Amino acid sequence: MSSAAGGERLSLNQMTIPRWTVREAVDGCARHGIRHLGLWREKVAECGIDASVRTARDAGVAISCLCRGGGFPAATAAERRARIDDNRQAIDEAAALGGATLVLVCGPLAGRDIDGARRMVEDAIAELAPYAAERGVPLAIEPLHPMFAADRSVVATLAHATAIAERFPADQVGVLVDAYHVWWDPTVYAEIARAGPRIFGFHISDWIVPLPDVLFGRGMMGDGVIELRRLRRAVDAAGYAGPVEVEIFNRTINGMPGDDVLALMKERYLTHVA
Repeated sequence: MSSAAGGERLSLNQMTIPRWTVREAVDGCARHGIRHLGLWREKVAECGIDASVRTARDAGVAISCLCRGGGFPAATAAERRARIDDNRQAIDEAAALGGATLVLVCGPLAGRDIDGARRMVEDAIAELAPYAAERGVPLAIEPLHPMFAADRSVVATLAHATAIAERFPADQVGVLVDAYHVWWDPTVYAEIARAGPRIFGFHISDWIVPLPDVLFGRGMMGDGVIELRRLRRAVDAAGYAGPVEVEIFNRTINGMPGDDVLALMKERYLTHVA
């Protein structure tokens, strides 16, 4: 039987049902037997950290990650410092949530200097890594599809993300493998094997053809072209045994009744991923 069979590893990323509060998301997961939940900082701020922890604990739902930190490149030194300070706060929030993995969406160009922006990312992570380690918070660098390099992240391949992570202890800085962002890469399976114990998270959705929207175009598993089960098997073989988290930005799906989304994503997970 697959190590993902039965849905025990299935996780809901909160932005798949963005209308729901932390409490509503926790209650929904509990109703559908989903044991993990990825939270977003703004939702936690609305609920309160202590209340978020208590609500999840009482329902038996584990917090799989906190989204998100990053956004490091900036045009001025003052703006860059403010972003690093905000990431320190995000680390503190993740620590208060029980040492949840902090997902880093590293940030876009600052002007036209992509090499300079990448250096800003690397320097910021080097500054923040010891702070996160002291607080027991793993940092997961999430590479984004190259189409987002100008406006969301200059870290566009799993190879680049892993190369940055490899400068730090393997239990402190790693990567998040998001199927939507890495499926196209001809080196993805070799890079998953290379990342190995540095894989701190695995997110799934699907790539619809034609892509209806760059940001809000993710599909439900099975509606697109990604070999999701093959990717899941690859991260498993690399040593990852954590949650498999559904993160879908799609206005139609995001607008559906939450219980319908959870039922559908569980069915599609079992059919196309487990």
